[in-house]
Amino acid sequence: MGRARIALLSNPKSTGNVAQLPRVRAYCAEHPDIFHYEVEAVGQIGEALRTIAQVKPAVLVINGGDGTVQAALTELYNGGHFGDSPPPVAVLPNGKTNLIALDLGAHGDVLESLEQLVNLAQGDLASHLVARELIALRHGASGGKPVIGMFLGGAGLADTMLYCRHKIYPLGLPNGVSHVLAALALMFRQLSGLKMSFLPPAPTPLKVLVRRDGKISGKFALLLVTTLEKLLLTNDLGGQSQGRLRLIAVEQRPFLLLRAFTMSLFGKLGRTKMAGVHLEGADEISIEGHASDVILDGETFRAEIGQPIRLTTAAPLSFVRLAA
Repeated sequence: MGRARIALLSNPKSTGNVAQLPRVRAYCAEHPDIFHYEVEAVGQIGEALRTIAQVKPAVLVINGGDGTVQAALTELYNGGHFGDSPPPVAVLPNGKTNLIALDLGAHGDVLESLEQLVNLAQGDLASHLVARELIALRHGASGGKPVIGMFLGGAGLADTMLYCRHKIYPLGLPNGVSHVLAALALMFRQLSGLKMSFLPPAPTPLKVLVRRDGKISGKFALLLVTTLEKLLLTNDLGGQSQGRLRLIAVEQRPFLLLRAFTMSLFGKLGRTKMAGVHLEGADEISIEGHASDVILDGETFRAEIGQPIRLTTAAPLSFVRLAA
């Protein structure tokens, strides 16, 4: 096959693609330098990347939600389809949450972002490339291939994400409204202490082992591990290297989550120690719990006693950052 400047990997079943994919297909038909490959399920991404590798694209563009991005990153990391030189990855703003696209400056209309990437790919991409370390997740005692991602939510955060997915999204509300409602429901349950079916569940106890600094245990309203710069509530992790896993954990205490969130809005979180708020930079993080769910870029894993979820850093990958 010949060389394409852009290889576009689309998941038609991603929420945003239901409306946008016909426009994307029409745009690609008018641009022969785009190699467009569609998958019907994440299980087809391996074959998709094997095919895409043959056209040797200058940029691999992923058109789907965070779950599609995570599956593609996992296959890039484990599959070896591009040898030691995978192309830089770009992410279109799509899906329900778009956390990875947001971190890379992609927002607004899908076609506008795609056209911007097409234009960038015609010249020198160097000034638009950023390296991002990735999270490698291994589950239980198996030493199998890791799942690769960039954002993990646990404890009350994971419960609220699942609550939003199963209780709020089916209402058909705009994504922004859905996320605000889920956040308000979390705050109300946190402050009131009520346990009702229409609210997110109370978190179960977790034990979190941080390789650099010992362990923390308890019930957490929020547990977040990420390599995404724009999603941190703070950029100050006690002087730890910004290239490592970054962990934020807020214990389940009345008003603590609200206070931590308020301080983050004013850029004060992390400047002084706050009891019940843990900010760490780590090489390795282990999570155990009593049937506690964690979510890595849309995929759910369950932490059990004796079957921990282990997080380490994976080798950095090059991404294309659009102007925010």
